[in-house]
Amino acid sequence: MYTLAIGIIIVALSVGFMVWQTAPQDTTYVDVNVDRYQEERDTNQSVSKDEPTAALGNTSQALDLSSSGLTKTPEYVFSRTAITQLDLSNNSLEGSLQAEVRMLQNLQVLNLSDNNFTGVPAEIGQLKNLEVLDLSNNQLTGLPYELGDLSNLQLLDLRGNQYSTQDLERIKETLPSSVVIRVD
Repeated sequence: MYTLAIGIIIVALSVGFMVWQTAPQDTTYVDVNVDRYQEERDTNQSVSKDEPTAALGNTSQALDLSSSGLTKTPEYVFSRTAITQLDLSNNSLEGSLQAEVRMLQNLQVLNLSDNNFTGVPAEIGQLKNLEVLDLSNNQLTGLPYELGDLSNLQLLDLRGNQYSTQDLERIKETLPSSVVIRVD
């Protein structure tokens, strides 16, 4: 009986360690500056997502789940309300991002590029601090008019999509004139 109990404890500890090592981790980017966003993305100047959370302390402001083979955004993402940057690029995400994205009120950079999204939730317009929205290289066929509510937006990347130009024209009417919109 004693040997069985020890064996169960060892297995439980092993499984716990494996889960801890394989779970996606928060990362910290150097800067939220729009001009540096593309450079950081290209040169990967962030803490590795494989690095244990303990090494990051409480300074973690970004969640990098890029190239993770995701088919759906994990629900825990929407409880990370302190994050300022969320990178879900290069996955296999389909349909639309969950409406719970509205919970991420501190978000400044949202990268959804290189997925299979066909839509964007209207709730994205509630992200009042959002500065960079990268929707490039998806399968978007329409855009919610609520994108026009993003008063702090500085960059909107729509390249590689088949959205309605009428949607974009309506959104432009309410976006700040300083917003850089990248299109094909």
